[in-house]
Amino acid sequence: QVQLVESGGGWVQAGGSLRLSCTASGRTFSSIAMGWFRQVPGQEREFVTAIGWPDANTIYGDYVKGRFTTSRDNAQNTVHLQMNSLKPENTAVYYCAARSGSVRPDAWAYTYWGQGTQVTVSS
Repeated sequence: QVQLVESGGGWVQAGGSLRLSCTASGRTFSSIAMGWFRQVPGQEREFVTAIGWPDANTIYGDYVKGRFTTSRDNAQNTVHLQMNSLKPENTAVYYCAARSGSVRPDAWAYTYWGQGTQVTVSS
């Protein structure tokens, strides 16, 4: 089992920034991808970004390219999601997820999930 704990959510005005973090513990894998997804009530979970290890391959959802950046600190078993130039439509619960293997944009491909952290962007 892998346990994921997110932190860093909160409230921010439009144009501001937030940095989310996700710390993993438990089982280790030779290859693991860490992803971020977002979900608005009544809608499906949407892919934001994912980063692999050890290859550090990174993919992004189309709507966040250039504004969001993901990175990982292997020593701390932590991935970060830096969100800049936030917009009200970025308001959602953001989830960290993990899977054994390469990065994928599909929520169903991820086995382990965090509890989610709320991000609210006001206009």
